[in-house]
Amino acid sequence: MTNERLTVAILGPGGVGGLLAALLSRAGNRVICLAGEATAQTLAKDGIQVTSPRFGDFTARVETAPTLQEPVDAALIAVKHTTLTAALDRLPPTALTPGTLLVPFLNGVEHPAALRAHYGDTVPVAPATIRVESTRVAPGVIEHGSPFAEVDLTGDTAPRERLNSLAGALEWSGVGTRVLPDETAVLWAKMSFLAPFALLTTRHGLPLGEIRTHHREQLTALVEETAAVATAAGAPVDPAETLHRYDAFPPATKSSMQRDAEAGRPLELDAIGGALLRAAERHGVPTPVAAELVEELRKAGH
Repeated sequence: MTNERLTVAILGPGGVGGLLAALLSRAGNRVICLAGEATAQTLAKDGIQVTSPRFGDFTARVETAPTLQEPVDAALIAVKHTTLTAALDRLPPTALTPGTLLVPFLNGVEHPAALRAHYGDTVPVAPATIRVESTRVAPGVIEHGSPFAEVDLTGDTAPRERLNSLAGALEWSGVGTRVLPDETAVLWAKMSFLAPFALLTTRHGLPLGEIRTHHREQLTALVEETAAVATAAGAPVDPAETLHRYDAFPPATKSSMQRDAEAGRPLELDAIGGALLRAAERHGVPTPVAAELVEELRKAGH
């Protein structure tokens, strides 16, 4: 695989965006981080500092800008759903060309349609999912804790050669990357794992090990509901396989939604739980366990 150097904008240089920015920069790509003034000053002065058992400890230099003002090969959106609308001001439609691949690393299943509506049909949207545990502990300081960082890249309307080009750059930087057909299947594969994990760990304030032990019945019911919705949406999911994956995780594992709740940050409840219930309603799939959990979390002020 050749290392074709790309120019990549990163919107949201946090745990995921900061790690990808640093790795892409270290591999020789030009990286422009779009961030607020304080974060941008820190990144411009100190670079992005990564500590990682997988990639080593290193500092990568990046460029910064408050908004994108020039053409790029790819724009990676790595903010949370709760800040997406405001963050898109940094990525004005005038800066995006048909040659820009717009790659959202967002939870949920509704954002590709929202981005296509926002930017129009000329900019190809290529949704991505990532398996990684990576945390921004301070502006420009990233702790990558998992022994893996794996990306699935898709996009029913994106040119295949452009997907392959970005996948090649990610692979060259050390990130295992697959280009997969069927956007719906990729997004629901992530959602069917994430929704039960996020909703239950947050609702009970417990790590995954205690959920799968003490709330097994509720977990199983929620996994089956979510799999039924995914299957109705055109992305068949095996609930037994999802449960098997949960059982393989370290017992202390927490969801990012749970961490947000503990820190008093806004939750991606609507993007995950709300989207699940809306899809269930569209397809006529009963989801009493999911509905009850989402309602309880909303009542708790989330």
